[in-house]
Amino acid sequence: MKMIVGLGNPGKEYKDTRHNIGFMALDLYASKHQANFSTHKLNGEYTIVEKNKEKILLLKPQTYMNLSGEAVSSFAKYYKIDISDILIISDDLDMEFGKIKLKPKGSSGGHNGLKNIEHHLHTNEYKRLKIGIAKNKNYETKDYVLGKIPEEQREKLNSVFITVNDIIDDFSTLPFEKLMSKYNKK
Repeated sequence: MKMIVGLGNPGKEYKDTRHNIGFMALDLYASKHQANFSTHKLNGEYTIVEKNKEKILLLKPQTYMNLSGEAVSSFAKYYKIDISDILIISDDLDMEFGKIKLKPKGSSGGHNGLKNIEHHLHTNEYKRLKIGIAKNKNYETKDYVLGKIPEEQREKLNSVFITVNDIIDDFSTLPFEKLMSKYNKK
């Protein structure tokens, strides 16, 4: 079983914010597979889809961003999912808006959700798919990441999410190194 985790914050007030880009990506993937996030347990909202004869657990932690590791760790233990079979989807302030990058491991880059996942998994060697949200120096970081994504940027996001869907599909069959060489654009 593979686990794809989309990071975000629960609640209507956070819908369509930059920090919820992970939730948005999983919502579109689940919709494509006629799956609903209707099951809640272990501080998470989840669904399971099957792709290429592989079960893929899609998880949206419901602990708020800064405590995401609690749900990730609980689900990994409960379903006996190896860290090598986990992919975390998060926003990244330091990347151009809409750019994506797959990484096999690394630092949190100041992202509190990733910091908490590292703390609960006891390693920073988990796979990530980062989606750029481009820092805006005219705003405090907290206000910016919790701000709504402007309409003019949503079209670009739609094409990004098509690529994210392909990455999730390929995650079930391809080695991660091949995923990175296929999707990481220089």
